[in-house]
Amino acid sequence: MDTLYSLLAAIAAYLVGSLAFAVIVSRVMGLADPRTFGSKNPGATNVLRSGSKAAAITTLLLDACKGLLPVLAVRAWGRPYGLDEGTVALVALGAFLGHLYPVFFRFQGGKGVATFIGAVFDIHWLLGIATGLTWLIIAFFFRYSSLASLVAAVFAPVYYLLGHGLEWYAEPPVAAALFAMAALLAWRHRENIKRLLAGTESRLGAKKA
Repeated sequence: MDTLYSLLAAIAAYLVGSLAFAVIVSRVMGLADPRTFGSKNPGATNVLRSGSKAAAITTLLLDACKGLLPVLAVRAWGRPYGLDEGTVALVALGAFLGHLYPVFFRFQGGKGVATFIGAVFDIHWLLGIATGLTWLIIAFFFRYSSLASLVAAVFAPVYYLLGHGLEWYAEPPVAAALFAMAALLAWRHRENIKRLLAGTESRLGAKKA
């Protein structure tokens, strides 16, 4: 039964992750579908290109909650059902996969940065702060959102392993999930990586010609 409960929790997390809030928020606020302009990526950064900061911030927070709340639910109510750190890893990965490949939106999702950081925060709040600060530092000095996302994703599992025995005990399933999410996030940023290498990636705050 424990295995069944873990599977059901992962499926539920995937369904929550499949809620493409960039599209939903844009529709509710009367904005254009983010899949039809800019990078065509249903994420907060592309929603910002619509000109609505409120819509972009709302999308960012809701996407982060998709990663945070399923993990939080497992930690809060899963123990009586035998849901341990292995389930936490499955649920975090499930929510992340839902964002990348949402069943409700023809499997065409975003790049997963906010959902990833949301999940990381609930694995441990210090891990989330370290990952978030890494994003901010890289973004501040290099002015590339994609580069900041890639570096933060790579360092999250590294921080998790380095913190073993200090602030938490690193569980192999959680470490594996973090590495898997980092790899998937890098894959979703493959076009950004090409532009970074070519020197054509747009910088934060840069105005479009």
